[in-house]
Amino acid sequence: MLTRCIRVRTRCGTDFVDVTDRVQAVVEASGVREGTVLVFSRHTTAAVHINEHEPLLLQDLRRTLARISPPDGAYEHNDLERRGPVPPDEPRNGHSHCQSLALNTSETIPVLDGRMLLGRWQRIFLVELDRPCERELVVQVRGE
Repeated sequence: MLTRCIRVRTRCGTDFVDVTDRVQAVVEASGVREGTVLVFSRHTTAAVHINEHEPLLLQDLRRTLARISPPDGAYEHNDLERRGPVPPDEPRNGHSHCQSLALNTSETIPVLDGRMLLGRWQRIFLVELDRPCERELVVQVRGE
């Protein structure tokens, strides 16, 4: 088993960052020929999602997330005064937490012959739901 952390810098809210090649590099470094790789987000407002890396589709996915939970909606979580002491830079990001309900914090992908068994068009994304920042993914490879 090999566990590595990947740091990812996001560019904007609702950003889709393709991390497929970086995850494959961890699989190769592990020496695992047959097993699984787990990709896990250590954040409540960033998800891991497998989909196609096609720009128009990514726009559709952004719009869908905005419809699920609009950034300008009313969220109890955003009422910082009611939440008690919070850091001065605490974001009003209720929409991000609500959008995360529609996505996963992790994905598990089978590995065979040292390669992830992703479909022809499948790519692994870190999905930013909040604002531009540095995120961390845990990549854990298990097998033989």
